Amino acid sequence: MWQFVKYSLATVVGLFLFAIVSLLLLAGVGAAMDSSDEVYDLKDNSVLKLDLNRPIVENATTEDNPFAALTDLYFAPPENLGLIQVLSALERAKVDPKIKGIYLDASFPIAGYAQLSEIREAIQKFKKSGKFVYAYANSYTEKGYYVSSVADKTYLNPNGLLDFNGISVQYTFYKKALDKLEIEPLVFRVGTYKSAVEPFIREDMSEENKAQTSSFLQSINTYVFDKIARSKNIPVRKLDLIADSLQAFEPSNAEKLGMVKQGYWDEFEALLKKGSGEKEKVIYVSVNNYLKAKNPIEEVEGKDRIAVLVAEGEISGTRASEGNIGSDDFVKELKKLRESKSVKAIVLRIDSPGGSSLASDIMWREIELTKKVKPIISSMSNYAASGGYYMAMGTDVIVAQPTTITGSIGIFAAWFNVDNFLKNTLGITQDHVNTHANSNFMTSAGALTDFQKSVVQKSVNKGYLSFTTKAAAGRKMTLQRLQSVAGGRVWTGAQAKQIGLVDELGGLDKAIEIAAAKVKLKPGTYKVSVYPKAKSFVDELLNSATSETSLSERLLAKNIPWASSVLEVNRWKKREGFLAMMPYLMEFE
Repeated sequence: MWQFVKYSLATVVGLFLFAIVSLLLLAGVGAAMDSSDEVYDLKDNSVLKLDLNRPIVENATTEDNPFAALTDLYFAPPENLGLIQVLSALERAKVDPKIKGIYLDASFPIAGYAQLSEIREAIQKFKKSGKFVYAYANSYTEKGYYVSSVADKTYLNPNGLLDFNGISVQYTFYKKALDKLEIEPLVFRVGTYKSAVEPFIREDMSEENKAQTSSFLQSINTYVFDKIARSKNIPVRKLDLIADSLQAFEPSNAEKLGMVKQGYWDEFEALLKKGSGEKEKVIYVSVNNYLKAKNPIEEVEGKDRIAVLVAEGEISGTRASEGNIGSDDFVKELKKLRESKSVKAIVLRIDSPGGSSLASDIMWREIELTKKVKPIISSMSNYAASGGYYMAMGTDVIVAQPTTITGSIGIFAAWFNVDNFLKNTLGITQDHVNTHANSNFMTSAGALTDFQKSVVQKSVNKGYLSFTTKAAAGRKMTLQRLQSVAGGRVWTGAQAKQIGLVDELGGLDKAIEIAAAKVKLKPGTYKVSVYPKAKSFVDELLNSATSETSLSERLLAKNIPWASSVLEVNRWKKREGFLAMMPYLMEFE
């Protein structure tokens, strides 16, 4: 029924939008072709504008977005900022005589704490060049202030606000809604802490989930407050008191506490003029434009390369949609790098909460094969949990940020019995003719028998044993020891290092250094290449227009309140195999 409705609406919406999208594509292709080969003319006394108020992904195109004026429309591709591109720009700017300093604009960054920590560390290294770093915002979120506190001067509009009250996470639960709709969720899992299914079977968090959430939140908060304390020369105890009593909410109080300096934009820009040596106006350069300018760092001669393979998004199956990880594409890319003579070592950059256990295992196998040929090092970003950890556990060395969310070693399966919902709410009934007792097993949307439930649970148990056995081998632990820190429990990178799930703490640069050392390559003697190549905005629009979650589906999700829930259930059904995922819909605030 839903397939009929979906494709009917897709046809209507598709016809309506075809002409508009075609015109946009033609204009975008022309604009992209005109600007693709241009070298940016970088002026003397330039200020690198680091705008973090966008979705930050691991790897993004540096091409100008030809659809920037249409970003409020549902079909316009998002203007993402690549973490790898930011790190590269900061590394160049540090030695570039034309760059006098950085204007840091990070009032509400759309990124995880691990990515922000990596950027913050890179800015800290940039400051050692003696160049200035000034930050300004009308208001700061918790994450925004964390990054901006590294600046030499952190400005805040006198009428703005500073959200500094500690870190929290909120879960949404659907049990009552499912009860009202007469949808019965059937859950099969292994692990006391495997809480990804809790939103469907509970109205609140279990005690185990509360315990693990409190533990990793406190670990992240401790790290963040320590960094702020060091940058602003304020004791952590005082920061705790400030957060508890909301003392920094008002800019005037925040200034008295030494956390910010009040100022309007014109006052801040006067500071930038003075720092850059320009009297008339500040010469700003964006990250993308700066990376199109002449590189002040001489290109390394020779063919030796360290390859960075980015695995970002949910592991959705063997064939993934745009923005997710699919084992078919991953295996193809990794095999190329394994067989390349110029690639001496590989860094696997993971930012994934997990997903399909089948796809995770397929990728793990390819990593094991690669490890026999050349070193492969894991670099964990915001998340490398469950299926994300499944990938990492096969590598030679695991590197994580202290604030990375990892672990969640466990597997679950979920089944939704929608018979009563279809019958009582929609007036739809089903009937079956079978040749055998279980011919319709897991093919209809109905209830499962006790026998069928036992079959699913046995398979989940088998998957968990396979996961933990392979993890134990990869971490050189006994199975008993590994399972004591598994059970679906989530850890931060700092905690994971203490219990042996992670080898080193650090960012992508640390992982690259380890990879180079493994093959005895000295700094400055090798190139770093990133795979897969970032897609242009035009490519992303073309992919989104032809993907299963296409323009019509996104229009439905945006404008029809219940449609997003139906599409979400549909997305769950498309996943292959059982699931190795971390707690669902976790957003730090």
